[in-house]
Formats: sequence, C-alpha cells, structure tokens
Amino acid sequence: MKPFRPRGPAYDEMYLVRWLASIRARHIVLLLMLWPAVAYAQGGNYGLGDAFKALWRWIPFITLQGFVFNVLISIFAMAIGTFAGAALGLAQLSKITILRRIAYFVTQMFRNSPWLVLLFVVLLAFPYEIVIFGFVIPIPSWMKAVVGLSLPVMANISEIVRGAVKSVPSAQWEAAEALSFTRTQTMWQIILPQCFKRMIPPWMNWYAILTMATPLCSLLGVGEIITYSRQAMEAENNYPELLVPFYGYTLLLFFAYCYPIARMTIALERRFAVKF
Repeated sequence: MKPFRPRGPAYDEMYLVRWLASIRARHIVLLLMLWPAVAYAQGGNYGLGDAFKALWRWIPFITLQGFVFNVLISIFAMAIGTFAGAALGLAQLSKITILRRIAYFVTQMFRNSPWLVLLFVVLLAFPYEIVIFGFVIPIPSWMKAVVGLSLPVMANISEIVRGAVKSVPSAQWEAAEALSFTRTQTMWQIILPQCFKRMIPPWMNWYAILTMATPLCSLLGVGEIITYSRQAMEAENNYPELLVPFYGYTLLLFFAYCYPIARMTIALERRFAVKF
C-alpha cells in the first residue's frame, strides 16, 4: 500500500490558511466547551478550579510579555523577509546570468531548509556581542531569532515576487518595448503595480505561517509565550493539571490572531483571482 500524499491545487502553499479559514464557528464553540472538561478529567488534588485560578493570575504576564513579543518577532521578521525577498525575487528575473543563478540558489536553499535548523545555525553563527570603536554592543537572542525566521520568509517572498511578475502577460512587455520604455521603466511603472494586488494574499499567508512558527524561538531561550508559560507553571509547582489550561490559552491566543488573517487572505485571494 502506498502512503497517502495529498495532491492537486487544494494542497498548494496556501493549504494551511485555507484549512484555518474553513473552521466553522460551531467547531470553535465545541472546542471551548471541551477545554475545561479535559482539564477537569486530569483530576487529582489540584483540581480544575485551582488550575484556572493560576492561569488567571498569570494571564497578564503571559499575554503582555509573552504573546506580544511573539507578534513583534513576527512583524520584524516579516519586514526583513519582505524587503530582502523582493530584492531576491527581482534578482531572479535579472538578465545578468550569474546574478540570476545566485538568486535562484539562495532562494532554493533557504526555501527548502527546516526553520528550526536555520534558527540554530543563526544562533551559533552570530556573535553574542560586537565591539565598535571600543563600545561593546550585545546581540540578544531575540534579534538572532528575527534574522533566523526572516531567511525562509525571504526565500518564499522571492518566489512570490518572481511568480507574480511572470504571471503578467508577455504582450505588456512587448507593448512597453514598442513605446521605447526601458526594462527598468517597464518593471517599475507597468509590471510591478499590477503584481502588487496578486502578491497580497500569499504574503498574508506567509505572515500567518510565520506567526505560528514563532514558538520555535523558545528552543533558543528567547523569552516568548511558551517560555513564560513554562516559567509560570514551574512557579505554580509544575502540576500536570496546569498543562491543558496554560497551553490551551496559548492555542486560543494564536487562533484568535491568525484566524482573521486566514479569513482575510481567502477573501482577498478570491477578489484578486485572475479570471481567464
């Protein structure tokens, strides 16, 4: 028997966002009803009420110092990945062969590398501090995490830019050439303005994926929501009954942040779909 491998247009790079956006409201309500029931089923002297009281005490700390930092990491990584990816994508379309091949190699290397491996490589390769004119400037772990997460985003944004430019009919290049436009003028004044709306849905898709990947930073010792949740549970004597409320709250926060993005992405994808 061969292993099951999903194929077809429904399983492209937008599959995760489509799946997230397809979750119905009644399923969310059902999960919210099951959450305290699962926590209660774990039983023991430390019961449901104690676990949720502990969660209630730690919610401001976990949310404001943990989850907000996850969001900031995702915003910085997305900003760096977007600018670097746009430049890399345009380099893939260059007429200079060596530049095009280098851009293609960099794109494929970071696009097909595990995110966790990239994070560890950046953590170990970057110095912990740099000295400029006698001043010692420390480089915190979260900055390395931002750089590590921006690399795969850069590679995928590069492919988005390249694909969007390639999707513009070649007749527009020919018409611009007939009007004596240079290649740079054609790219910036005719092609890229048309590509912008086509790039928005996949760009939002990768932002949602990036945000959901930020808990990987906890493995590098970065203080984010998973790190602070573990510290809070240790401060509460590490009862097993705390696992479901604390990690369930983390799940709800990520869902509440990423679900609207997924729904908006699907709506924009339908609106900007190219009709033949």
